[in-house]
Amino acid sequence: MADNILRQSQLITTHGPGAMIDLPDYSVIVSGLQDWAHLRREKIDEPRLTAKLRRLLDVPTLELWTPPRHEENARKVAPVGARIFPTWFIVKDARPSPRNRQWRRRRLVRWDHLEKRQFRDEDGKRKPVVPVRFVCGCRRGHIDDLDWRWFVHQGGNACQRPLWLEERGTGADIGDTFGVCDCGEERSLYEASMPGTGALGHCEGKRPWIGQYAREGCGEPYRLLVRTASNAYFPQIMSVISLPEYDAGLAAKVSTHYERLKAADDLGALANFRMIPELDAAFDGIADETVSAEFRRQKGDGERDDIPVKSAEFDILDKGDPVIGEHEPRSRFHAETLPREAWDSGRDGLVASIDKLVLVHRLREVVSLLGFTRFEAISPDKNGELDLEVARASLAETITWLPAVENRGEGIFLSFRNDAIDRWIERSGVRERGRRIEKGWRAWAAERRRPEDGFPGLPYVMLHSLSHMLMTSIALDCGYPASSLRERVYAGDGGYGILIYTGSSDSEGTLGGLVETGRRIESHLRRALNEGRLCSNDPVCAEHAPNSRLEGRMLQGAACHGCLLIAETSCEQRNDFLDRALVVPTVAVADAAFFDLPKYEP
Repeated sequence: MADNILRQSQLITTHGPGAMIDLPDYSVIVSGLQDWAHLRREKIDEPRLTAKLRRLLDVPTLELWTPPRHEENARKVAPVGARIFPTWFIVKDARPSPRNRQWRRRRLVRWDHLEKRQFRDEDGKRKPVVPVRFVCGCRRGHIDDLDWRWFVHQGGNACQRPLWLEERGTGADIGDTFGVCDCGEERSLYEASMPGTGALGHCEGKRPWIGQYAREGCGEPYRLLVRTASNAYFPQIMSVISLPEYDAGLAAKVSTHYERLKAADDLGALANFRMIPELDAAFDGIADETVSAEFRRQKGDGERDDIPVKSAEFDILDKGDPVIGEHEPRSRFHAETLPREAWDSGRDGLVASIDKLVLVHRLREVVSLLGFTRFEAISPDKNGELDLEVARASLAETITWLPAVENRGEGIFLSFRNDAIDRWIERSGVRERGRRIEKGWRAWAAERRRPEDGFPGLPYVMLHSLSHMLMTSIALDCGYPASSLRERVYAGDGGYGILIYTGSSDSEGTLGGLVETGRRIESHLRRALNEGRLCSNDPVCAEHAPNSRLEGRMLQGAACHGCLLIAETSCEQRNDFLDRALVVPTVAVADAAFFDLPKYEP
């Protein structure tokens, strides 16, 4: 991958270990962390996240490091390794089938049968090849080449005659694609696409991103996977907002000299770190105990991992202090609570349910990759936590560190009055709408064998829907593209709130446009609610039943691409748990809305 440059953030999201990447002549799978260079990377200090990840992965020690950087003048060695996958290819040259001249067939060949990435046919001519687009895998992240001989011969693979991929339709429909052998055996890939049939055999637990022979116990039925499909790789990511709980200046110094301090700690000589002249000079005037305590904090020793991610963030944001954090360039968090008279005109009581408005001038988000799944995405719960019981694929045989990136940005935080939401949830129309939404959740959970107690609750669904409506409105004025805005919805025991923020690896996320729109939050809320009452797809959108299995949208009520759905990178739940009928009256439901607006009349 030396000639294929990826951003560091891409190695956390779409192209982490176990992901497949198309190159001009072949496809590769990104190697595990054991094949990532240890040079040209930086340690990230975020003990709260480190403690959470260490508990999730059940490892004694853990560190966060940025993915290695690419440098133009560096040796021609890829900082991130990759392996050829899949190892089956098809010859580009198509031939008519001997059974029907209208059918097209292409030869299936293995990587080890190629010469200089080309296949020499029976006439001695070299033909270009491309990787086959079908592989097989399971929900736990394991992946393997489809055993074409075993599949075509329905369990037998003794025949060694040439294999072909035959297309018998006008398009690339999987039902018209057949694996064919010159012995006369053939089989439609449609059989392989049916889950639970066992047409592809059972998973052998192969992990080619870790090594050629790396595997673990599994046994699930293999499922057909199109290697370029969106369900081929779902990264499991955890993120936290850095909180103002420590001396930022001291933290920066300890982070700079972390490796030397760690070496001293490993030798049991941390108390004598001043014997190293460089460290003595760096921490001149700072007490030994203070330096040691900060090192322990960054290492994660003693950091509590039982406090939910979002609870800690909400407690800081909702304190109501006029100024939170330090107002200086190196600060990781700086915010101000705006007095009510600065944003509430009192004209129509529209923002009466909002308790506080906090302008976050500077924030730092740390995002880490800890594993991945295939076929089904696993998102954090409403508290920002990941399930300990989820069977995720590991990034390496042994985990001692994880890749992470830090994003800097700005944001707007709104907290809502608990009594306003409590009164809303007790209304009969809301309870009826809630029963339908929960019924959809139970049906969705039963299909995927998920625990039914994972439903985030109606307040979360309402606030999540409102967050999407606000982001759409704010994006028109804040100067940032809509896809650069993100959300964090708080609906736990501590209270209710929404944080809309930006995040970038450089200064582009802190230009100030989002904070300025926060000062006009009343007008943005009014516009968002008025536009949310009617969708361009109404009445179909408004009448969608969240418990309907027909459309497969069991986690969505009145929500579609015309109203609530946004870029998935902006949404913390991949556009699930949305229903604008809980926020504003719609043409179909008028008695479940949190905001008291007149029903829309066309």
